[in-house]
Amino acid sequence: MPPTVVAMILAYALGPGVPAGSLGLDEQCIMAHNVVRAAAGVPTLVWSDRLAAVAQEWADRLILSGVLEHRPDSPYGENLLDVRGTSFTPGQAIAVWAAEARDYDYSANACRGTCGHYTQLVWRGTTRVGCAVGRAGNREVWVCEYDPPGNYLGERPY
Repeated sequence: MPPTVVAMILAYALGPGVPAGSLGLDEQCIMAHNVVRAAAGVPTLVWSDRLAAVAQEWADRLILSGVLEHRPDSPYGENLLDVRGTSFTPGQAIAVWAAEARDYDYSANACRGTCGHYTQLVWRGTTRVGCAVGRAGNREVWVCEYDPPGNYLGERPY
């Protein structure tokens, strides 16, 4: 799903006169996730402050270290995004992951490129999410943690 489509859907979901910026990061993240999940026909997620705290700790660590890597031995699913030279909204960050849907072939349950962020985003068995962003200079690192995790080899996301 292209980022512009997600932005249009989010604008529609918010309704006229309700700018996305008037919502908190948690509300914007959960709305963006659930718009994408609705398009895939999977149940909505609920926000987890606990997962958001885990995500914030990892985002801050990645900003300080200057690298982008998944947390080792995490019990959660995790999506990461490194943004440089601009600032993203939660909807834009999640739209980047959602755009990977173009690389996912449901009938073959395979990726033609990168699609693991998308499949985690729409993993049917996932019920909770928490997201955060770390910022320093011209860099942002977006982290979303998913529980239960998804992306099990050989299993379809939905």
